[in-house]
Amino acid sequence: MTPPDPPPRWVRAVPAAWSSLLAVLLLGPALGPGYVLSFDMVWVPDLVLRADVLGVGTGLPRAVPSDAVVAVLDEVLPGALLQDLVLLAALVVGGLGVDRLLVPLDLGLPARLAGLTLWQWNPYVVERLVLGHWPVLVAYAALPWVLHGASRWRVEGRCPAWLLLLVPLGSLSVSAGLATSFALLVVLVAGRAPVRRVLAAAVLALAAQAPWLVSGLLHAGAAVTDGEGAALFALSDEGVLPAPLAALSLGGVWNAAVVPDSREGVLAVAGLLVLLVLAAVGLASLRRRPGTPARALARPLAVLWLVGWGLAVLTWAAPGAVGDLAEVLPGAGVLRDGARLLLLCVPLLVLLVALAVDEAARRLGTVRLPAPAVVALLGVLVLWPVTVLPDAALGVAGRLDAVEYPSSYAGARAALEEAAPDGDVLVLPLSSYRAPDWNNGRPVLDPLPRVLVPVPVASDDLVVDDVTVAGEDPRVRDARVALAEPDPAARAVALGRLGIAAVAEDLMAPGLRAEVAGEQVWADERLRVLVLPEAEPRSIPTGWVAAMGLAWAAYLAVAAAGLVLALVRRRRGTGGSRGATHPMRRNLSG
Repeated sequence: MTPPDPPPRWVRAVPAAWSSLLAVLLLGPALGPGYVLSFDMVWVPDLVLRADVLGVGTGLPRAVPSDAVVAVLDEVLPGALLQDLVLLAALVVGGLGVDRLLVPLDLGLPARLAGLTLWQWNPYVVERLVLGHWPVLVAYAALPWVLHGASRWRVEGRCPAWLLLLVPLGSLSVSAGLATSFALLVVLVAGRAPVRRVLAAAVLALAAQAPWLVSGLLHAGAAVTDGEGAALFALSDEGVLPAPLAALSLGGVWNAAVVPDSREGVLAVAGLLVLLVLAAVGLASLRRRPGTPARALARPLAVLWLVGWGLAVLTWAAPGAVGDLAEVLPGAGVLRDGARLLLLCVPLLVLLVALAVDEAARRLGTVRLPAPAVVALLGVLVLWPVTVLPDAALGVAGRLDAVEYPSSYAGARAALEEAAPDGDVLVLPLSSYRAPDWNNGRPVLDPLPRVLVPVPVASDDLVVDDVTVAGEDPRVRDARVALAEPDPAARAVALGRLGIAAVAEDLMAPGLRAEVAGEQVWADERLRVLVLPEAEPRSIPTGWVAAMGLAWAAYLAVAAAGLVLALVRRRRGTGGSRGATHPMRRNLSG
């Protein structure tokens, strides 16, 4: 049989153009000059590769390896430009990955565009953007490519070179790494791949998680978390939708401040109903396709959906049990944020919606309707995620806007670098979030610790609804005790014993502060920097340095192996798929 002619070039370019348009429309003012600072999203002009960034600080490795990757890359690109590229790539690359995942299923262009639109424009993406979980969104972008690469690995028997790059990239945080690794292994296990291939994938996943995993083990004594946070971070209701139904439509984030207004009313209900109808139609279509690539792909995606939705709902149904687990099992606190786990649910929903739209397109082709009417109906099926979440556009109705740092931050950093204190810097007041006027009053994790060069000692407590969730860094607790000393000189001495050689204070922020004796090297209306008389520098255990050295070597080795493998296969002319027929079409159901 003669293979079908490839689609015209313009058809192949449509998904990339559509994905880019959606991304630009969604981000809007966030792509302007400056930095987007929203809740946990804190980018600075030049992040330094410090001990805490490398995982040997005193606190839990919450930003390992993401901060280290940024610290290296912003030596090449300015921090503001790098942030724009990361946010754009997190949307566009994921959209292209979805299209690549759907291409082997022989779906029409409208079906692929419908799946791509749902992938990029949904409550999960919007709420994580405002909450500032950009490493999770990078993992979200890598997820369809990981699924596609794992499927090829299972079928062809060899690992695609680019998969060795994407698994570490999808593992920039603990939750992101767990989701990426789980997706990789589920595809191979559900597809009954040989045991040696599953073990190889497990080694790949383990190496990609090595930085945060090893650092977490080194901090195991502080890795249990406050169980009080389980109820606060659990899957939540959104408007009239109870939490389990909100999760079905990819919402339910714990922080009500990041929820778009459209999720509070009838549009949220309409979006859920449309999604459920399309999913039902897609499921019926899937049942009529036994032995097809779509049926084979649906098996691992169903496992991912069940795990993602089930764990998310568990945080809502049994927050006490989740909190108890977090208090006794190191690292279990990552399960508290139930809605974050919903990224595992999106691939199956995208597949079912694409199948439903493809079914509709086929049936519309059999009835006598004017071409404009057919195009309009298919356009509605493609655009419905945008119509039920309209305030996601333009930076989530202006919630994401780029701003410039005041000159105070650069001045404080320069003054502290010139003073070159032999020790770390305590950041006051001891409160983790700020709402500075120069950020238009929007809450953001204090950026000052990331701006400065010395290792910061800063509050990691979190206050939600007037409830304080205690942080894990024991050094912050010791600093509080030191600040309780009766006079400034005694406080300086007590801080010096902790290895703190400087104090940087945000004068505009509320929170615990106290006068400390020291030489003032910078002061203006916003910031003040003091250098203490003397300090005992904190020594990092040699074993910690060696362990993290091996962890980083494993992480980098995976990415380096991917680059080398890609070059070798390119030179041999075997970098692409074998033959004219895509391997997933040949044997994805095997």
